[in-house]
Amino acid sequence: MRTIIYIDGFNLYFRLLEKRPALKWLNVKALAERLLNPANQVIGVKYYTARVSGRIDPGAPARQQRYLDALRTVPEISVHNITIFL
Repeated sequence: MRTIIYIDGFNLYFRLLEKRPALKWLNVKALAERLLNPANQVIGVKYYTARVSGRIDPGAPARQQRYLDALRTVPEISVHNITIFL
């Protein structure tokens, strides 16, 4: 079965990765393939996130960009930046 995965990057980070530094370079496509039934063929991963602020941690935006750039090296992963208006 052809499958597309949708990921909320902020929830993934704050629920799974924030306190587990070893997982911060997680390949979300590989994770999905391990969690799903082998009958599911992951043909796409849509990763949605908002840009982090450098107000508290000036290095955070650059670290986030490196991770998003790494995700983009996997052909099936597309990164979608959303804008939050407060």
